[in-house]
Amino acid sequence: VELAGKKLRGCIACFKCLENKDKKCAVDTDYANEVITSMIEADCIILGSPTYFTDVTAEMKGLIDRAGMVARANGSLLRFKVGAGVVAARRAGSIHAFDTLNHFFLINEMIISGSSYWNVAFGRMKGEVEKDEEGMATMKTLGKNIAWLLKKIGS
Repeated sequence: VELAGKKLRGCIACFKCLENKDKKCAVDTDYANEVITSMIEADCIILGSPTYFTDVTAEMKGLIDRAGMVARANGSLLRFKVGAGVVAARRAGSIHAFDTLNHFFLINEMIISGSSYWNVAFGRMKGEVEKDEEGMATMKTLGKNIAWLLKKIGS
């Protein structure tokens, strides 16, 4: 699911999700509920973001705030799912963005899969991160580790 170019605003703290308990955000004028539904149905959630001023994009932050509220308001809907954050950065700030994603997984009682290094790849322009050999090797290991973890949880 790609957020780029999609309308997705932040949480307005209306707390209607606590009242409604319908697994949806009460704000239904954007893309959030479609993504939240996909997250609820998934066994594994991989969140990826470029690094903007040492953090995730505004759309990603809006999604994690709203998905987190909906999940917690409806009995911890994301509990025991596997999660992994993946970050792209030009030069720096990536660890803070990576932490933002991991904090979302932790507060939602998810199981975070690790890799051989932090899940970060470097590049400025679209497609440049694919030239980061160490970053791509880290992502390949992450994929293998997620598959192993999902298999172990399922057995």
